[in-house]
Amino acid sequence: MKITKSSFVFLAASSLAVFGLAGCEQKKSEPVASVVNTSSSTSVVNACGVAPAGELVAERIPGANSTRAEPSLYEGPVWIKDALYFSDFLTSGTFPSRIQKLDANGVMTTLIDDSGSNGLAVDAQGNLVAGAHKFKNLSRYTLSGERTSVIDKFEGNVFNSPNDLAIAKDGTIYFTDPAYQTAAAPGGQDKTRVYRVATDGKISVVDDTINNPNGVSLSLDEKTLYVEGGDAQGVLRAYPIVDGIPQAGKDLVTGLVIPDGMALDCHGNIYITEHAAKHVRVVTPEGKQIATINVDANITNAAFGGEDGKTLFLTGAGAVWKLKLDVSGSPY
Repeated sequence: MKITKSSFVFLAASSLAVFGLAGCEQKKSEPVASVVNTSSSTSVVNACGVAPAGELVAERIPGANSTRAEPSLYEGPVWIKDALYFSDFLTSGTFPSRIQKLDANGVMTTLIDDSGSNGLAVDAQGNLVAGAHKFKNLSRYTLSGERTSVIDKFEGNVFNSPNDLAIAKDGTIYFTDPAYQTAAAPGGQDKTRVYRVATDGKISVVDDTINNPNGVSLSLDEKTLYVEGGDAQGVLRAYPIVDGIPQAGKDLVTGLVIPDGMALDCHGNIYITEHAAKHVRVVTPEGKQIATINVDANITNAAFGGEDGKTLFLTGAGAVWKLKLDVSGSPY
């Protein structure tokens, strides 16, 4: 509802991510990874590090527990410089939302009190780009809280409740528009869709056959678009991108339990959050499951961050979890 949520977005301002995504990009041209046998599994090893394997458990960050009196969801985690930013919205009424900042010491403060946001991404200028159900559009926020609109309508109508988004290196935006927070404001679309926003602002439909499309990301080489959705009959669908245009998609993983957001590591493995299952399913780019990461509440999204980019942060029902890994990954 996250990265590049995501894909890797190699930002022009490299200071946005202290762990240096450009370094990961260079490693993709290195020799093919070797394979080593461990006592419990076969793990992929190269300069990127060891991919996770087996059953793992992420731990809560105590300072990030919700301070709201009503149930809320955290969404759209994104790591910028030395902090994690995410949306924090109520699950009823008009879904009022704010953007929180969680610093490296685990202290949470409110950055924007009334953002109306869900999924977040970062543009090349270091601004937050949000799927904003309050405005039924994509909105851009500076870190000082100033908002502008990115895209407002499709075929004359506002969107349902823009959810997750991914930004390519050239500025092309892909986003999902399910119906989860349609009641936040009047109007909407006749279908739930996946959209592409070209650099000239022209919007087109990628797919309108997934019920409530949710998480969206780009592969490391930006030659594949990944989209999750389908609620209880959830899928991860992969769309080859040819000359910048996504082609017909193919289901890479089926049988997901309410898939939500996702992130990618530097091997290209995909970290799929399954909302009601309370876990992350880690799969290879070919769709083979290699690990499961468990949490203790409903989960929404994922992002890599921390000093070296090797901490996986997970958001969910009024909580943020973390898990130290041997691989770095996408900051949203």
